Amino acid sequence: MSTATRTDTRSPAPHVADGHDLIRVHGARENNLKDVTVEIPKRRLTVFTGVSGSGKSSLVFNTIAAESQRLINETYSTFVQGFMPTLARPEVDVLDGLTTVITVDQQRMGADPRSTVGTATDANAMLRILFSRLGQPYIGPPGAYAFNVPSVRASGAITVERGAKKAVKATFHRTGGMCTRCEGRGTVSDIDLTQLYDASKSLNEGALTIPGYTAGGWNHRLYSESGLVDPDKPISAYTTKELHDFLHREATRMKIAGINMTYEGLIPRIQKSFLSKDKEAMQPHIRAFVERAVTFATCPECDGTRLSEGARSSKIEGISIADACAMEIRDLAAWVRGLDAPSVAPLLATLRQTLDSFVEIGLGYLSLDRPSGTLSGGEAQRVKMVRHLGSALTDVTYVFDEPTTGLHPHDIQRMNDLLLRLRDKGNTVLVVEHKPEVIAIADHVVDLGPGAGTGGGTVCFEGTVEGLRTAGTVTGRHLDDRAALKETVRTPTGTLRIRGAKAHNLRDVDVDIPLGVLTVVTGVAGSGKSSLVHGSIPADAGVVAVDQSPIRGSRRSNPATYTGLLDPIRKAFAKANGVKPALFSANSEGACPDCNGAGVLYTDLAMMAGVATTCEACEGRRFQASVLDHLLGGRDISEVLAMSVAEAEEFFGAGEARTPAAHRVLARLADVGLGYLTLGQPLTTLSGGERQRLKLATHMAEKGGIYVLDEPTAGLHLADVEQLLGLLDRLVDSGKSVIVVEHHQAVMAHADWIIDLGPGAGHDGGRVVFEGTPTDLVTAPATLTGHHLAAYVGA
Repeated sequence: MSTATRTDTRSPAPHVADGHDLIRVHGARENNLKDVTVEIPKRRLTVFTGVSGSGKSSLVFNTIAAESQRLINETYSTFVQGFMPTLARPEVDVLDGLTTVITVDQQRMGADPRSTVGTATDANAMLRILFSRLGQPYIGPPGAYAFNVPSVRASGAITVERGAKKAVKATFHRTGGMCTRCEGRGTVSDIDLTQLYDASKSLNEGALTIPGYTAGGWNHRLYSESGLVDPDKPISAYTTKELHDFLHREATRMKIAGINMTYEGLIPRIQKSFLSKDKEAMQPHIRAFVERAVTFATCPECDGTRLSEGARSSKIEGISIADACAMEIRDLAAWVRGLDAPSVAPLLATLRQTLDSFVEIGLGYLSLDRPSGTLSGGEAQRVKMVRHLGSALTDVTYVFDEPTTGLHPHDIQRMNDLLLRLRDKGNTVLVVEHKPEVIAIADHVVDLGPGAGTGGGTVCFEGTVEGLRTAGTVTGRHLDDRAALKETVRTPTGTLRIRGAKAHNLRDVDVDIPLGVLTVVTGVAGSGKSSLVHGSIPADAGVVAVDQSPIRGSRRSNPATYTGLLDPIRKAFAKANGVKPALFSANSEGACPDCNGAGVLYTDLAMMAGVATTCEACEGRRFQASVLDHLLGGRDISEVLAMSVAEAEEFFGAGEARTPAAHRVLARLADVGLGYLTLGQPLTTLSGGERQRLKLATHMAEKGGIYVLDEPTAGLHLADVEQLLGLLDRLVDSGKSVIVVEHHQAVMAHADWIIDLGPGAGHDGGRVVFEGTPTDLVTAPATLTGHHLAAYVGA
């Protein structure tokens, strides 16, 4: 391990007299870590670098952060721990010097329709208090301005006697600000009945076309055997009463097929079972059904504000809480600064500080009513940061996962300033990052590698940035890489015309996107890039879109199952051995009966952390012993799933095991730089960059002439960017049109055409400020992007 003497003057390296100023990690073995030992200085900014899959997240998140959280959980009583997630101790020999860890990751915020930027921070709560104190007319306490609190409720009952008659009257009190029509969602749904059933058929003829409502199943029997409708009569022939009972009847307890069940009309049942769930968490066929059957429109009663009429009527200087939440946060911050109310001065000061933090972190273009599920991973991470910038806590360990994701070069300096500010308050800041601009400000660098997967998991360098530059590691060698501008650019084969684009903040944009070339759409965060590319390109244009939405999968899911690779492999094994393909699935007939194909046994120890042990019956191979007797090319199915992509590509490419369908999928995985992944590696262990590229490899099989990629460099090491550029070139040279939303200067420099949006974010953006070649952009840089690209290429 090499080190170097520090020469910069930002802040001196800590004087370490003993182990109390260090976080000591000895013998870490989580995932691919190979007995890693590091000593991280406290109250300093440490950046962890290395190629994707080298073990950065395993060390920082799965070892250091996970153990800190586990130890904190153990301080609670065993009763309280019983309600908390159980965390196993990481695989590590020594881990001491830990402080409380706050993890600020890129996990997208929940897609609950009731969650907004305002509710995810303290901003909405403070606004509600402000309006309950200053709003006119006065309508009630803070809850009266909350769209997540029902507007009226019964608070009690009184009995009134009138002669021989008694009547019970409920007293109602206004408690919340929820719109009663949309129940605080801001949208109302309308169900297309033609997508629920075929009215020309009877129930017994299979009229219902809803997933899970096939004839013979309980969902189907609930209606066909209810006695309320004739199951042999076409739905189109139902009487008015039958149709009402079938579609709208309120929940009623009745005996159906000899079992006491609750019957309710088809529409309320669909609303409860499908519409109340997060659409992104649905299985693909369920999500496709919902998108076909349900249309959403702005609530006509509250105009999408989610709030009751009373909440909207109360105003401060002509502004309602709905108006305030709809403003861009930088405008809202200016409005709050203009309020002069000594009675709520401390509240105003705190609210100003919170709103100013949004602006400072580059999110001033958002509004508080923006649904949190629509934020990108980078935006979600920065929203989470807002909570901590004003915190009075010190000597905390903050852990960041690529905080510059989604940031234009212009915004990265602002992020650096925030990281340094957290450090200067006396906190330890640990950052997993690839961007050289962030690595440059580190007090301490830990470089993992040298490769990825089994080729990584060791510390290649630990020391200063200057030492890293001369250390000879992959990161050190590529730290000062600069892509050159293309000498010649491709000639377009046509254009994709966009006219009058107005999605979100776009201002009636007209633009021609050239086809048959590599086009990069860039601009500061919030300038309208995604709105232009994802919201304005016609769906019938043959577009294959690869966005940043997370891939979902359990610990049973792996690259082989996700990409569809397992299907041709199972068929090849079945054909070679004259048996059924289902035998070669650990989730089907071939599964080890002891562990149900999981490979491990999970023991629940109630209030203590559960334990996972390797299944003794299959020794972790996940299959029945008899299945492993069947070979293909001399290998059993468990040995194939233990291969890396590169090994499997060679294995299925020639000889007895030659399987063209499998080889094509493996070639695509290798193309996107995932040759080191093992076929059976659980998806839950993949890094963000690996998941993004896995999606890209899968979409490359789709038919379509236009590929739209959303920040494909997310999670990519400097050394991998060159490979990505080669992949983009191959796509274009094969006749595809590639449109990339990207901030990375190497991708901009490599483009044939650049469309730059701006000049700012939010209402300061939404316009095309440059169209042309990269050379034109840097020759006379008139935009922020132009200035940064010119500096990058040394123009």
